[in-house]
Amino acid sequence: MKIETARFIRSVVDSGGFIDDGHPEIAFVGRSNVGKSSLLNRLLKRKTLARISSTPGRTRAVNYFLINEGFYFVDLPGYGYARVSKSERRIWADLMESYFRTVAQRAMVIHIVDAKVGATELDIQASDYVRSAGLEPTIVATKTDRIGRSRVPRAISGIRRSLGLAELGEVIPFSARTGLGVKELWAEIDRYLEASSRPGSIRGMNDD
Repeated sequence: MKIETARFIRSVVDSGGFIDDGHPEIAFVGRSNVGKSSLLNRLLKRKTLARISSTPGRTRAVNYFLINEGFYFVDLPGYGYARVSKSERRIWADLMESYFRTVAQRAMVIHIVDAKVGATELDIQASDYVRSAGLEPTIVATKTDRIGRSRVPRAISGIRRSLGLAELGEVIPFSARTGLGVKELWAEIDRYLEASSRPGSIRGMNDD
């Protein structure tokens, strides 16, 4: 896909601010410090559209980016960062729950897992939660450049097994540094956008 425009729209800190204007949404969810901002910037061929911080847990809101004036990338708060209070974690959890309940029938969810670390218990819980909301996430394994090319297949198999995917269930290897997986992930997004625009779809790009 050719990216003509990509612009930040707003940050949302409570369910009353969710955007619901008929455009399809691609939501990105993952553990803190999983490389979500780097992935977004690589997909959009931008350097700093999504902020990259050396401090995990900085994304504390639902951030909307409008792409090509036709669909949203939605950056969801990272989970699992220990240096926040229990009350903050509860606020994040409530925000996530509200978001998934709101978009259950109109969003594509991309669940990002660190290839070097593997799928943690929190990743497994997140995957189960997304599925319980009626969504089938697309799994992306980031930071593959940090583990060496020969170890990628084993890392992918481990993630697939931990998340309870079928033996051949797709996990897309990704590297924001080398560009590995960019083409494959865009192919999945394009399929979702095409399905969303068909007559009779639950929420199409041209709906009002």
